[in-house]
Amino acid sequence: MTVVTRFAPSPTGFIHVGNLRTALMNWMIARKQGGQFILRLDDTDQERSKQEYVDALKEDLEWLGLTWDREERQSARLERYAEAAEDLRTKGKFYECFESPTELDLKRKKQLNMGKPPVYDRAALKLTEDEKTRLRAERGGYWRFELEQERIEWTDGILGPISIDAASVSDPVLIRQDGQVLYTFASSVDDIDMGVTFIVRGADHVTNTATQIQIMEAMGGTPPGFAHHSLLTGPQGEALSKRLGVLSLRDLRAQGVEPMALLSMMARLGSSKPIEVMRSHEELIEGFDIESFGAAPTKFDQADLFPLTKTWVQGLPFADVQDRIVALGVPEALREPFWNVAKDNITVLNDLSGWWDLFRDGAEPDIAAEDADFVAEALTLLPPGPYTRDSWGEWTAKVKEATGRKGKGLFMPLRKALTGQAHGPDMADVMPLLQRIRAKE
Repeated sequence: MTVVTRFAPSPTGFIHVGNLRTALMNWMIARKQGGQFILRLDDTDQERSKQEYVDALKEDLEWLGLTWDREERQSARLERYAEAAEDLRTKGKFYECFESPTELDLKRKKQLNMGKPPVYDRAALKLTEDEKTRLRAERGGYWRFELEQERIEWTDGILGPISIDAASVSDPVLIRQDGQVLYTFASSVDDIDMGVTFIVRGADHVTNTATQIQIMEAMGGTPPGFAHHSLLTGPQGEALSKRLGVLSLRDLRAQGVEPMALLSMMARLGSSKPIEVMRSHEELIEGFDIESFGAAPTKFDQADLFPLTKTWVQGLPFADVQDRIVALGVPEALREPFWNVAKDNITVLNDLSGWWDLFRDGAEPDIAAEDADFVAEALTLLPPGPYTRDSWGEWTAKVKEATGRKGKGLFMPLRKALTGQAHGPDMADVMPLLQRIRAKE
């Protein structure tokens, strides 16, 4: 049997790290087993779904290298949902309801005050045809699926054996008063029609899964396997949901996070395996094991992406960054030496421009008052460039002989005078790259 997974985002905003975790797991399962990965756009909400978000999410997935084998849009399948709904009405599994949101809220509050679970009371099933006709004229109705009130059980790929009493769950609303087909129904129809065999999604969907299993079975389909991954929290365990808007993939990309650094984290976060930078998608897929993930909430700290990005960047060969370095305007003879010097002193590739600015334009000297005379004398001993790797050693030897300074008292003031920094690359490597020394002017 061909493994078929899917990622079904709603194009109502930019996708974020939480969405990525779901997409990545489904993608890796399909790729590891030679199966099919479907990108399915949940765009039945025509008011909130925007083409700009469709374009953006495709761009984000392509940036990460998460390719899909097939694209589907739920907005193109409305006739199919209407057909499936009519089939369930014929089978007596759909029933029309008329309560307003206010009336439903009052019912829930009353049930809670009585110590009962806030489950829909199925009052609509008791309406006569005349009452339905009158209410339909007054306000229009919406449609619920009538659950079989029995235990719904499955073995979850992450959570293990799950058993939910359907009597403790409200009959789900599947079609709104305005006719919009809701996620629970459209997704169930699609998963059966498209032959989806396995679904990974967040633990907040567990109850949805229970109801969808019954919906799929009522349609005559075989439900796929399910795995529900833990939800992400902030680094202190705080809810992440309010911050997800600022954790969009495009924001992380703008900050210089590298695709494989992000994928490496998301492929292991919440599992028993250590997070380490993978150098290829193949390595990522090979190391993925759904059974290694746990049920506990998973802490996510955006700051952890930058050490991973640094590791990835420092492992890049010159050929992979050559175009970027050419774009900075680095002369051909200096390009590879520049990369070899700069790479160990950057976190993201965007940091390269700062280093080339320093080498090309010279740094603002950082000279302590007590070192001013020493530095001035030392600079008279520095010949004009261009310099070689030997220039630093030859110059500091002359300065030591002339001034008697040595060790840190010799080297640190000179480093700070030339680079404006107390730390950085080996000065023997820096000297050949210096196009200008402002302290000498």
